[in-house]
Amino acid sequence: MNPVNAGTATAEASVTDAPAVDGHAAADDTALRRTAELEKLIRQAPERFRVMTGDRPTGPLHLGHYFGTLHNRVRLQDLGVDVFVIIADYQVLTDRDIADRLTEHMEAMVLDYLAIGIDPERSTIFNHSAVPALNQLMLPFLSLVSVAELSRNPTVKDEIAHSRQSAVSGLMFTYPVHQAADILFCKGNLVPVGRDQLPHLEVTRTVARRFNERYGQVFPEPDALLSAAPLLLGADGTKMSKSRGNSIALGATADETARLIKGAKTDADRHITYEPEIRPGVSSLVLLAALCLGRDPRALAEEIGGGGAAALKRTVTDAVNSTMAPIRARRAEYARDMGYVRSVLRAGNARANEIAGATLDEVRGAMGGVL
Repeated sequence: MNPVNAGTATAEASVTDAPAVDGHAAADDTALRRTAELEKLIRQAPERFRVMTGDRPTGPLHLGHYFGTLHNRVRLQDLGVDVFVIIADYQVLTDRDIADRLTEHMEAMVLDYLAIGIDPERSTIFNHSAVPALNQLMLPFLSLVSVAELSRNPTVKDEIAHSRQSAVSGLMFTYPVHQAADILFCKGNLVPVGRDQLPHLEVTRTVARRFNERYGQVFPEPDALLSAAPLLLGADGTKMSKSRGNSIALGATADETARLIKGAKTDADRHITYEPEIRPGVSSLVLLAALCLGRDPRALAEEIGGGGAAALKRTVTDAVNSTMAPIRARRAEYARDMGYVRSVLRAGNARANEIAGATLDEVRGAMGGVL
């Protein structure tokens, strides 16, 4: 929902430890306070919430996704929240000209979801192109926002700046409205997001509010569940990303994992410390091991101490491979029955279509049969 950050569609991106800037501190503080309230409400009455989240099928999901977003989806599902996970195949075209190896990436994504614990009996996995009524909601929703409002969206500006296309398409420009359709078609009222995705969610809230004011109460104004997900760097010292080839995929073997970690960027200081601001490469490796081991990263770094990069990388490799072993085993088991994997997507598409059709009928009624 990172998406387009790190391949996520309905805005579930990482939040770093860096302070908010550019006048957004107050908004961040409000979102953090509201998140604390929401977490309490979720535990008290999870049935009140419907979460909408997802990913673009542009390549393999990786450890950054796992610790940043995927495990949180399983947590919410296990608490009893109704979770919708969209494979945003249409949104692959927001920042590239063709949707390359789309079916392969979609099926691999379903495998990853099942392997990490998303239960199709309790969560709904579906894809954009299979739900026409969802996409039809874009038309009335686009009438509720101005071109100026879309052009001011800081997240859209950033995504356009990093687009792979020589000319930015209208799909990229209207991406926040498509995301609003993703969230509102099922009347999602809770969206896990990172700080950088708050402007996208605000567009959804604006669309819902203006529709309700103009046509009558139909949609909830969804809340942001602000993620405290750590930012993991890839092997090259930049942000872990599908497109950069610097990530450890959830489907990677133990040997592939060891090779990638062995080649990860560190620095010349032999003594290992956890200082993200001045030693990002080393600190990201420490953090990855700490997340796998359930340890405090500073204490773990102190324990490795003078062992240097070699000891750090051995620790990280062992921790990651131990953590991922049961996930890899489940993934391999599901991969032996791709018929079942495809049936999960068909069932999710059927449920999403039923809900989207009912929502579209409600929208048509509210608008006087315009659509």
